[in-house]
Amino acid sequence: MSIATTDTLEKNLTEWELLALNSELNVSDGHPRQSLSVAQTRIIAELPEIFSQCGREHPADIEREAVRRYMNLVKQSSYPADRVLLCYASSVAMEILARALVTETNRCALLHPTFDNIPDLLRGNGMEIVPLGEEVYETGDLPEEVLRNVGCVFLTTPNNPTGKVLPELQLASIAAQCREADVVLALDTCFRSFDTRAQYDHYRVLEESGCRWVMIEDTGKIWPMHELKVGMLLHSANVGLNLAKIHSDILLAVSPVIMRMVDRLAEDAARGGIADLHAHIAHNRSIVHQELAGIPGLDFPYSDNMISVEVVDLGDRSAQEVWEELRARNVFLLPCEAFYWDAPEEGAHQLRISLARDSERICWAMQSLAEVLSR
Repeated sequence: MSIATTDTLEKNLTEWELLALNSELNVSDGHPRQSLSVAQTRIIAELPEIFSQCGREHPADIEREAVRRYMNLVKQSSYPADRVLLCYASSVAMEILARALVTETNRCALLHPTFDNIPDLLRGNGMEIVPLGEEVYETGDLPEEVLRNVGCVFLTTPNNPTGKVLPELQLASIAAQCREADVVLALDTCFRSFDTRAQYDHYRVLEESGCRWVMIEDTGKIWPMHELKVGMLLHSANVGLNLAKIHSDILLAVSPVIMRMVDRLAEDAARGGIADLHAHIAHNRSIVHQELAGIPGLDFPYSDNMISVEVVDLGDRSAQEVWEELRARNVFLLPCEAFYWDAPEEGAHQLRISLARDSERICWAMQSLAEVLSR
């Protein structure tokens, strides 16, 4: 029996990604798996000294410096240093936020499409989800009916998988509307480091608006550190949600060794590593376009996408059927139905390709995809 007509129809995106982890041609999940740079290799070689050093320093000092270095990297100079909750991953931060929100409201407006663990975590904590289209990123206007009937507006910028960025003027407009309606504005910025358009000072805009806000940051999409990463949950002073208490229910602290690594990696990134990463992602995107050029019916619907994934629209081909043919070759991409959590059929003909890989793997995977689509 066809896999795509049985259990895979019910899989969330992470479950699809788990199927790919043992493949050498895994371009499915958005976590970085490219080779280390020379400078990153040196940092890893210093791990014994980093470990020893962390035993001699105060963890709070290590955390403060690592957060500062990361925020400087992504140009967020107005972040509130005294309101940073560190987490093992951004999904843990999302779980904390969902638990806190449900004590105040049972309805949340959420961007559509976006990565499905966000609606899953919200729903899993008892929230009803209202879809919000990406056109709000262009207009900056939230529907009045939405503002009257939700307690939170949740946006992802840059969005995964489309790469859509919420511009500064539109953020200011949306924040002002949330302030007037007394609605919490939550932002997931996990792919911020890939797109300079998403690196204006969000915290300044939010603080000036006076709205109740929450921000999720993440280092896990930038450096290929085998899941050694940190998520950050930041919030306004007036947020009115019991985030710190729920955070303490889940964890005591993130390892200072990881925080020191983030510090060192962010320092290297600021010295040119992030520019090298941008160039690498752009090069891999060009490989995708070149290898798939000329295939009838194929399209790249998000032409201004700069994050570390690319979406290809297969025309009238089923993404799940193509996925099955590729799986037989031990090549894994990600079907996009689950991104469209309110209307899965909108992603039925789309595949997402992770670009945070070595270029030769992108090339091999795309050659396989081209062969399957050309038959």
